[in-house]
Amino acid sequence: MTERIQFAVAWGFVKMLGVLPRAAARILAAGTVQLLVLLLPKMRKTAEFNLRLAFPDWSAGQRRAVLRGMARNLGWMAAEFARLPSYTRENIENVVVLDGHENFLAGKSRGKGVIYLTGHVGAWELSSYAHALYGFPLHYMARPLDNAALDRMVNDYRGRSGNKPIYKNEAARTMMKVLKEAGTIGILADQNTMPGEGVFVDFFGTQACTTTGIARVALHTDAAVVPGYAYWDQNLRKYRLRFEPPVELVRTGDVERDVRENTQRFTKVIEEIIRKHPEQWVWIHARWKNRPEGEPALYPYL
Repeated sequence: MTERIQFAVAWGFVKMLGVLPRAAARILAAGTVQLLVLLLPKMRKTAEFNLRLAFPDWSAGQRRAVLRGMARNLGWMAAEFARLPSYTRENIENVVVLDGHENFLAGKSRGKGVIYLTGHVGAWELSSYAHALYGFPLHYMARPLDNAALDRMVNDYRGRSGNKPIYKNEAARTMMKVLKEAGTIGILADQNTMPGEGVFVDFFGTQACTTTGIARVALHTDAAVVPGYAYWDQNLRKYRLRFEPPVELVRTGDVERDVRENTQRFTKVIEEIIRKHPEQWVWIHARWKNRPEGEPALYPYL
């Protein structure tokens, strides 16, 4: 019964945002997220802690401004997600423009496939959807939602432009197949990872457990690792889907060292993107939750 109620609420909210005019949908969704941040103290406390950790020299006013911007960004992204079915190749340029696309094409031209390195920055759901409409669909790494009906709805929306999910239980086999066929795989690489699946690397000056999957696959396949993210450009009043040059891999012959060093490189790229657009990252995520052995918890309230 609980799952049915959750699905009904989510379905109703998404459908409502989808039929509202875009401006109204964005205002409503941003206001909803702002309210949730105010009403959920653990969420707010995590965001405030993360900002103090990442930007210790900032004033309290600067951090509050970023939190307001984050709430707005998350709301806007929810509205864009609800409107995904309405976007087509004919109208996507009204919402998302390509920037630095030659970097993606340079990676693709190598013929070994592309790993689209990204994070929860800007409109991450819209970025891969729009890129598919521009003619470059991808496979994306996904963790199935606990609510099966909601999971089906989310992946239905994500897949309407041609993108396809890769679930954890099939990840290795499917990833190798996609890259062997010179395809593209999108991976969000900015979340806390279980120690058995990651390594600790520097992220905003503090060790953060980070997935090693990207480094291992890239080293094995020689796929190009191309950073990409869709951020809101206030002057243009559109999202820029920005691609950075492919990340050159470190290869010393020591596999575990190479995995660690390349994971650090990828993490530094994501950090630099967040530093450019701090109000467009998800500070409510407990990114530093898992700690190296012997270190105390940073979020004792979680």
